[in-house]
Amino acid sequence: MRIIELLLDENNIEAGVNAISIVEHPAIESDFIALSKDQEIKLAAIDTEKRILMGAALIPNKTIYRNDREEPYYVYFSQDTIKKASQLFLKNGSQSKSTLEHNLKLEGLTVVESWLVDDQEKDKSAFYNLSMPVGTWMVSVKVDNEDVWRDFVKTGKVKGFSIEGYFADRTELSKVEEPTENEKKIEAIKELLKDA
Repeated sequence: MRIIELLLDENNIEAGVNAISIVEHPAIESDFIALSKDQEIKLAAIDTEKRILMGAALIPNKTIYRNDREEPYYVYFSQDTIKKASQLFLKNGSQSKSTLEHNLKLEGLTVVESWLVDDQEKDKSAFYNLSMPVGTWMVSVKVDNEDVWRDFVKTGKVKGFSIEGYFADRTELSKVEEPTENEKKIEAIKELLKDA
């Protein structure tokens, strides 16, 4: 199967992550954890809960299965692309843009923390027994939506995060960067005129 690196197309104003979806089956195969008031991994009673979900949004070089073309394939993100995407997400003010299973827009979910893992052993995620590689984009999401918390988080119907956004693959970018036949002819004429 083909493996495609996804990149940020810096010429596209829509490029990057524009929402974080809570899903039952995260493509990066990493579940989030729910943090209670007492910083335990297990859920506590509703009146003492912080209602914060913490987990990986993107893991570097993790292959993600896709089947939306003629044939199945895998995609992955480099550390550099993840770093740029996490910064652009905040820069564009997308912290409160969330969906359920990439279908239903949600209100009342906000990214309250965003960081990249710099040290696998000393990172905050390690404190919660999440072993994430260096370069992983971690997020903490505050859930103020009562229905989402009760019907999806507490019931275990959602287990992780999945990003939504616009990325280009290396082949698409190389197609865009290659000059057209007309552009090649114009450049050849310019060179001829320059030498005349």
